[in-house]
This record gives sequence, structure tokens and C-alpha cells, in this order.
Amino acid sequence: MRIGVTGASGLVGQQLVPALRTAGHAVVRIGRGRDADVPWDPSAGRIDPAACAGIDAFVHLAGANVGQRWTPAQRRDIHESRVRGTALLAQTVAALAPRPRVLVCASAVGFYGDAGDAVCDESAPPGDDFLARVCRAWEASADAAVRAGVRTVHLRFGVVLSREGGALARMLPLFRLGLGGRLGSGRQWMSWLSMDDALGVVRAALESDALVGAVNATAPVAATNAEFTATLARVTRRPALFPVPALALNLVFGEMARGTLLASQRAVPRRLLAAGYAFRHPTLESALDAAVNA
Repeated sequence: MRIGVTGASGLVGQQLVPALRTAGHAVVRIGRGRDADVPWDPSAGRIDPAACAGIDAFVHLAGANVGQRWTPAQRRDIHESRVRGTALLAQTVAALAPRPRVLVCASAVGFYGDAGDAVCDESAPPGDDFLARVCRAWEASADAAVRAGVRTVHLRFGVVLSREGGALARMLPLFRLGLGGRLGSGRQWMSWLSMDDALGVVRAALESDALVGAVNATAPVAATNAEFTATLARVTRRPALFPVPALALNLVFGEMARGTLLASQRAVPRRLLAAGYAFRHPTLESALDAAVNA
């Protein structure tokens, strides 16, 4: 296929582009940088539809980073970068002739809010915190493509494990020094996914007509933060004796800590499993070992 990709320079995108090319697909990079094949500016509503002609599928990964303190300006950027970008791409997709086969959009398990111990498959209700409201608006902003009859998939990603970036890359230096520890009580659930499976899930969404709508892009079994901490300590062969109190996280990161680091999402990938997706790293130890030691 000829596949348009936004967010190609992000954590998943920079691995996805070469993986798609190795699989024989042609990749069209959509972005703001000089290396973009199709320039766009979501904040200004600008993209060249003619440059998108002939693209068979789109993978939309672009969005502002959520991993820093949420100032009013940062909150606005987190929301607008996702909603405006998705709406612009969906409207462009809907107007193309012929229309693409599929639009695969990133979303997040933050859709479920702080769900405690509840097991969240794709039918679970949304939460009502900041990230949950962003995710609802994010997914709804692709409706133009849905109305046009384009198969649209919302991949609700958990924490993608990579030493190259994201949450794990920020944790590793401390754990390698033996300074790691659980966050808060450690009882909050973390939904996670290996990088290999993040790429595999995107490819499954591109190729499988059985996948449509919301799809939890997570491993089959979530882990509590305490379990994650103990497993990472074992993989790095270091102790993890320095827990970080919730109060300290709240003082440093404010609402971001409550919405991400301390929030609990126990997501299960019901639709992926029903579609026959076979996880390369179904266990946390396997995923962390691949991310840290491969």
C-alpha cells in the first residue's frame, strides 16, 4: 500500500516508517518539517489534498507531548494538536477520490480516566478527567471519515515500552543507578505494550477489516505500578528501594501526575484478541527485557 503517516518523528512513528518500508509499503510522511512529503499545518487548517491523492491508507500519530506539567498553554496544545489535526486529516480523507481504505488514528487508554481496579475493554465508559475528555474529542474529530464510509480505527495505546523515548526512557537512568521505586501507592494499574507489538498492532489495523472503531492497543494483562517497578528492577538487575510519594508527584507535576502517573487503567485488548492478533511480547518481563537489553 501507499501509506500516509503523521507523527513520523515521534516515538512510534520513527520505528513505524522503516518497518512499513521493509514490509514493501511506500510511506508518505505528512508533517511540518523539511523532510515531509506532504506539508501540513493543523493549527491553520492547511494541507494539500492533491498531494494526498493516491494514498491507500493513513496512520495518524501526531499530537503534543503529555509528559510534562500541564500549564494552561500546555493543556490547550494537548487538546488542539489532537482534535484539529484529526479533524483536518479526516475531512481530507473524506474528500479524496478514490477514498482510502482505512484511517488509523492514535488514541489512548486515558479515555477511561482513573478507572481504579475496573477491567476496561473497548465497551467501557469514558472517564471525566482532562485526558478522558481530550480522548473523547480526539476520537470524535475523525467522524468525517466515518461518515464517508472509510474504515476508521482508534488505537487506544497504553504505555509503549522503548528505551528510545517515552515513560520507560525517563525511568531507566534512575533504575540503572538503583534509585528506582514505585509511584505513590503502587496499586494503580498500568496498561502497557511493547514497541514490537505497537508496530504489529498498527499493521493489523491497516490490514484487518475486522478492526474498526475503538481498539485497545495494550498487552493482554496489565500490571500494577508496583509489579511494573519490581519487574523493571529485575530486568535491570538493580534494587528498587526508593518509592516516590504521591504528594511529591503532585507538587512537582500537578494535574499531570494525577492524570497519568497515578491514574489507574486496567485495559484489555478484547478486539485485538478476537481478531486473532498474536502478541510478540504478551508478558511484561519479556517486553521490558526486549526494550532494555536487546
